[in-house]
Amino acid sequence: MTVVRRPAVEPGQPVIELHDVSRSFRKHRDFERSLQQRLVRALTRRRPPIDVFFPLKDVSLRIETGDFLGILGPNGAGKSTLLKLITGIIPPTTGDLTVNGRVCSLLELGAGFHPDLTGRENIYLNGSIYGMSRRAIDKRVERIIDFAELGDFIDTPVKHYSSGMYVRLGFSVAIHTDPDILLVDEVLAVGDVNFQQKCLRSIELFRNRGGTLILVSHDLSTIQSVCTRAIWLEDGRIHADGDPLNVGMAYLESMAQREHEHTQVDAANEASRRWGTGRIRIHTAELCSADGQPRDYFHNGETLHIRLHYHADHAVSGPIFGIAIHHQNGAHVAGPNTDFDGLVLGDLQGDGCVEYIVPALPLLEGVYSLTVAIVDATNTETYDYRDRLSQFRVLRGAATDRYGLVALGGHWQLSKINTTSREAMFQE
Repeated sequence: MTVVRRPAVEPGQPVIELHDVSRSFRKHRDFERSLQQRLVRALTRRRPPIDVFFPLKDVSLRIETGDFLGILGPNGAGKSTLLKLITGIIPPTTGDLTVNGRVCSLLELGAGFHPDLTGRENIYLNGSIYGMSRRAIDKRVERIIDFAELGDFIDTPVKHYSSGMYVRLGFSVAIHTDPDILLVDEVLAVGDVNFQQKCLRSIELFRNRGGTLILVSHDLSTIQSVCTRAIWLEDGRIHADGDPLNVGMAYLESMAQREHEHTQVDAANEASRRWGTGRIRIHTAELCSADGQPRDYFHNGETLHIRLHYHADHAVSGPIFGIAIHHQNGAHVAGPNTDFDGLVLGDLQGDGCVEYIVPALPLLEGVYSLTVAIVDATNTETYDYRDRLSQFRVLRGAATDRYGLVALGGHWQLSKINTTSREAMFQE
């Protein structure tokens, strides 16, 4: 195992290089809880069992100057462990690690802060940790304070800070120390929307200066918009490396497959989320692309087909089919049905399919659930109701909107209204 750290980036050399790097930890299992049990173990010299696990296993990775690398993966995949190895918080167990250049990191909320020191004092403390002289910090301290937007709280002990104030101060210090390499973990999600946009603008300036960024986030849209490259890390290994969109799609497909398997395992619990008289029932609900292929993910702006496959043992007259779409936060987004659309179905018997077509999906990025139902023509009898039957994910596509649940599809233009005459009208 070798670790090489150089204070400056050398021409022609990668900023960061890992070769077959692994990191292991020991888990001690001590089942003795009472003093008597511990005494017996000491007298018998019986040691508790020790398990070794690897949050990172044989990882090889090369990061060049100017790379903006996003790291995707579920909780426990080894993302934070990788960042701690690069920063030097922990050493690798095996393998070779080389870091060229000065590293600044924002990994854990409040890391490097002394709770009894004020925000201003912690700026100097953090700056010294990053290797800056007091004179260099003096030149930047006012810019750091202005960026953090802490006002009079800058001279308050940080133990009284909220999580958002911690993030603002920590990021402000990190970005103003002019690092060669900036490491950012999920902590930016703690800040408010305005500050997140401010951070993204600072990261863009950092990119223009030729800096190197490594960003860990569960927000795929952020990685796709900020990063030039992404890796999918899971079980301590790299499963994919390349374009952020391609890596993100591979990761989402894997997650969707697991959700599907999980749904099958929990199928026995579906009875509690289904009710109705059963005279006509929906046995399958498919979400399909324009070419008719079932999928669990869609891009906004593309065509979506929702197919409700039904069966009725006996003729049912004029049933109404409907769906409901909910966002993952519980918001009811839409609830169309055949009656609203003026579709009269007549008598239905046997097997068949009713289809709802969305020509251009207006939903913005997120996870959504689909509820399906059939009621009678007077909406007094529920034949079949299947609550949150399936989930699907919407990815960024044609829509330029970023916030909310739906894309309105409008556009902006410079108005040609004569504002002078309108002002005169209001003054009258």
